[in-house]
Amino acid sequence: MKTYTLIGIILIVIGIIAFTYQGITYTTREKVVDIGPIQINADKTKTIPLPPIVGGIALVGGIVLLVAGGKKG
Repeated sequence: MKTYTLIGIILIVIGIIAFTYQGITYTTREKVVDIGPIQINADKTKTIPLPPIVGGIALVGGIVLLVAGGKKG
């Protein structure tokens, strides 16, 4: 498989995932109370938003590379 075609397919998949999920969510554990031997931790969920334009750019870029890879070979 050619490099342009492979990168194009990967970008298309990333674009579809970015449209579907609209963000990356992860959980961190933070120390709330630390008094000697007593520790209380809390899990906090944070989200990194992905604007739809990122998915669109990845999708269009993947399609362009796919077409360019097909015409080149």
